[in-house]
Amino acid sequence: MNEATRTEIEAAVFRRLVQHLRARTDVQNMDLMILAGFCRNCLGDWYREAAAEKGIALGKDESREIVYGMKQSEWKERFQTETTPEQKAAFEAAQKTHSHG
Repeated sequence: MNEATRTEIEAAVFRRLVQHLRARTDVQNMDLMILAGFCRNCLGDWYREAAAEKGIALGKDESREIVYGMKQSEWKERFQTETTPEQKAAFEAAQKTHSHG
């Protein structure tokens, strides 16, 4: 596989992941953080960092909107639920095992 084809496939996979996360509004960022060590915000931040490496300046809100498909504040208002004490405890425990990158 050549580099251009690999990049096209990776881009398609990213778009599918974003589409999936946009459809699964029932999955909270906190749950993603607990289970996988990343969430929609992380993807937006990684997008912004990758753009910066190419000399493209994106703001945090702008890059996260690419992932959410709407303003993050709108998503929070429409779909975010209150974090439970159990989620908070699970998040704290997960932070000990997940690395940030």
